[in-house]
Amino acid sequence: MGVRERREREKANLREEILDAARTLFVKEGYERASIPKIAEKIEYAPGAIHLYFRDKAEILERLCDETFSRLEKRMQAIHADLSDPLDALRRGLRTYIQFGVDNPNHYIVTFVQAKQLPHDRQPQAGQRSLRRASGGRRALDRGRTTQLRRPGGRAEALWAGAHGVTTLLIASDFPFIEPNRLIDRVVHILIEGIRKR
Repeated sequence: MGVRERREREKANLREEILDAARTLFVKEGYERASIPKIAEKIEYAPGAIHLYFRDKAEILERLCDETFSRLEKRMQAIHADLSDPLDALRRGLRTYIQFGVDNPNHYIVTFVQAKQLPHDRQPQAGQRSLRRASGGRRALDRGRTTQLRRPGGRAEALWAGAHGVTTLLIASDFPFIEPNRLIDRVVHILIEGIRKR
């Protein structure tokens, strides 16, 4: 490996260290209390080193969100490509979304809870694509399998709200729920039955 390749790898590794440290601090201390100097201290670099990679703390949060959405979208691709029963695909999509959050709690909290602190024009664009895939209800509606709601998009928002609620509870709460997989299955079942056309 040449000097140039080694430097590129070192730069990529440092960028990942910055992102990992920031994610941990955002979850532990909250986005507002975390700072560039604290992130720098965690990785044992001067704050100026971070500014070589990111303009500000908001850009770090944007990159963390984009990374999370990209990982979620990869999990959703097979479900989105499956053209079989649309309600079954929707069920699997919701379950995959929830399990993704449970498996990646820090990614989920930063992306789906803390990102609202970014200005509207800096909200991660990858999120819309991923959430459309996660909801998957469009095909079910197109095939007449779900009920229409008065406001366009209301169904997808309601499905996401239910999935987000159970995901956040499983990540952040010590409430003695039933076994998590059974809870997830019940919530997903209720969400699907709530939009199924009778």
